[in-house]
Order: sequence, then structure tokens, then C-alpha cells
Amino acid sequence: MLNFIWIAFFVSAFIVALIKLLAFGDTEIFGHLMTAMFSLSKTAFEISLGLTGVLALWLGIMRIGERSGFIALLTRSLSPLFAKLMPEIPKNHPALGAMVMNISANALGLDNAATPLGIKAMKELQKLNPLNHTASNAQILFLVINTSAVTLFPVTIFTYRAQLGATNPTDVFIPILLATYASTLVGLLSVAYVQKINLFERTIISYLGGFTILVGIVVAYFSQLSQAEMLNQSALISNVILFSLVILFIAGAVIKKVNAYEAFIEGAKEGFETAITIIPYLVAMLVAVGVFRASGALDMLADGLRHAVHVLGYDDRFVDAMPTALMKPFSGSGARAMMVDTMQVHGADSFAGRLSSIVQGSTETTFYVLAVYFGSVGIKNIRHAAGCGIVADIAGIIAAILVTYWFFG
Repeated sequence: MLNFIWIAFFVSAFIVALIKLLAFGDTEIFGHLMTAMFSLSKTAFEISLGLTGVLALWLGIMRIGERSGFIALLTRSLSPLFAKLMPEIPKNHPALGAMVMNISANALGLDNAATPLGIKAMKELQKLNPLNHTASNAQILFLVINTSAVTLFPVTIFTYRAQLGATNPTDVFIPILLATYASTLVGLLSVAYVQKINLFERTIISYLGGFTILVGIVVAYFSQLSQAEMLNQSALISNVILFSLVILFIAGAVIKKVNAYEAFIEGAKEGFETAITIIPYLVAMLVAVGVFRASGALDMLADGLRHAVHVLGYDDRFVDAMPTALMKPFSGSGARAMMVDTMQVHGADSFAGRLSSIVQGSTETTFYVLAVYFGSVGIKNIRHAAGCGIVADIAGIIAAILVTYWFFG
């Protein structure tokens, strides 16, 4: 899928540029494409190097969180919920622990840990699957929850915002929480509807009710504030929560007699390696997005959507962030490149820059996760997995737009 998208960017840019040359006599268009290729490759390299320090910092902190048992605590706290949502899984089956570990790792922004844990969970679920090539109910529910991406600690988004000059990189934290809650809830409801899961069972309703009450409190609190106060309070609460998590991780390490410094160094080394590793991927995607934009193809799509919005009489500022939203279900790196491109063009603290960040944090890459997780166990018939995943994506994108207007409108 990523290969198809990458090629499509270049081919589309070439076709549009060729039309401009032959039909409109634009002799400079191919020069613009080459300029975009060289300038964006340099920009991608500079961004990757700039990420090194911040990634080393946060992955070091997250490694302390792993060693301090924070994820294990989340596993114990969420296992009863999964046992009720997936009754076909025996009590204390390894699949339960692997699923909760995967979702916990996603929630804490541990992308490198989340994927292998997710594949392990899918393999454990496959052992219980009576139909080898057809996705089971449990596998579909796990995948949709995974793709709707409950994100409690979107480190990567904060890192890019900091690198691209955001005044307060974490000011999108509360909006991301609200948007990702919406996508996850809608994903769960869609799967429950298809699979006839009784969401009113006492354990399930207790968990969902608790989460909903917490989100409701957040919404009620911010609803009474003016926009200026909302921004200030959101930034303050975000920073307090995030720094408190750091202290919590360190405290857990002290209690468990874990060498926090060594754990941090180990995670920081991984952060450095990650920053170096992403250079070719970021170069590839940013150059592709750059030539697509330089050809005018992206502007044509945006103008078409903007015209439709004008006809309907709505505000069109959200249109500039839609490339990230449209790319998100297909490619994480592609959506990330779109987010970076949006923040570069419009500014990290612009409406579009903030919205693209919130969209990026609201959902996961549905088709990528489908391909990797189901592909790892040979599933060919995915049943309603893609449909429910896309419903969750749409809900997350709509929620991201609404929350961005609410907070930054």
C-alpha cells in the first residue's frame, strides 16, 4: 500500500505537470518539481537530525516507564474488560496479556514496542481461531481498537511540533485525548453492533462509564472557559500531566529498585537510533509530498474541497489539514509527512498545523495494521474489520475538526 501511494504521488505530479506544460505552456513547472525534490530532501534530513535530542529524551523516559512496571499495571487493570468483550478467550490466556500490553504501549507512544506486541497478540488469538484464513471476532475487535488508537502520550507529535517551532508543543494534548476517545468509542460501538456484544454487561459498562465520565468532566470544565483561558488551561494541564507521568515513572523505578539512569540511557540510545533510522523514510515521503504539492495537484484537490465547503456555507480553514486526514488510514509515515508539510507551509501554531497534529494523534493507520497483523497469521478473509476501522477513522477525523475549532477556532 505504501509503495502504491508513494508511486502515485510522483505519477500524479508528473501528469499534472505535463498537462500544465503542454496545455498551458508552463515551461517552469518541471523546474519547480526538481527544486521541490532537492529542497525537501534537505529539509527531511534537517528535521530528522533535529529530532534526535527530543526522541532520545522521551524514549529514555518511556523506557523508565517500562522498567518501573507502569505497562504491567495497565495490563492488570484492563484485563477484566477484555475478558468480557472477548468471552471466547479463556481466562488468563496469553492473548489477553499481549493485547493489553500492545494497547498500553500504543497509549504511551511506544511505537517500536507496540507492533511486535500486536503481532504476538494476533498469533495468540490465531491459536484459538477455528478458521485459519478467516478473522475471528476477537481478532477483529482487537484490530479495530488498535487502529482507533487510544493515545495518552503522543510523544512523536510533540517532538515534531517542537522541531517545527511550536510555541507550546503540547497544547494539542487535551484535544488529541478527546479526538482519540471519540474514534475508539465509535470503533468499539461499530464492532459491538456487528458482533452483537452486550455493552451493558456490568463490567463493560463500568469501564466505559468510567472513561466517559472522565472525558465528560474534561469537556464540562473546558466548556465554561473563554477561548483564551481554554488555551492557557489546556497547556497548563497538559504540561502538569506529562511531567507528572515522568515523576511517576521515576518513582516507580525507585520503588522497584530499577536503575532509572541506566534505563534512560538505554531508551535514549534507541531514540538516537530511531532518529537516524527514519531519515530515508522521511526523505522518501516528504519528497513525494513536495513534488505532489509543487505540481499543483494538492492545491487542485484542496480547492475542490474548499469550493464544496463554500457552497455549503461552512468555514474552510480545516481543508488545509485534510491531506493528513486522507492519508492517515493508509500510511502512518505518509500522514506524518503530510502533517510536517502542513506545519511547514502554514506554521506549527496555525489552525491547519494544530488540526493536522490532532488528526495524526486521533487514529492509527487502518490498512497498514490490517496488512501487518492479519498478514502475520495468514488471514485472508477480514470480514468487517476494514469497515469498522474506517468508521472509527471517520469519527476520529470529525472529532479532531470539531475539537480544533473549539480550542483554537
